[in-house]
Amino acid sequence: MTKQKFSRFLRFLRKEMALPKADLRLALRHPERTYDTLPMILWQYGLVTLSQLDQIFDWLERSLRPEV
Repeated sequence: MTKQKFSRFLRFLRKEMALPKADLRLALRHPERTYDTLPMILWQYGLVTLSQLDQIFDWLERSLRPEV
């Protein structure tokens, strides 16, 4: 994931998923964090519900599709 796409992803989490900055900072400090594991880290820490996790994966799938 490019830096630009990751920035869009973080913006989505803050604006549309209403995750507080403190929650994101906590998840981003995780030692095994990579861009693709962030949604699962958020869920494991109890920062998002399963329903929200589904929404996050849906957003990622739509947003990361190669442009034709």
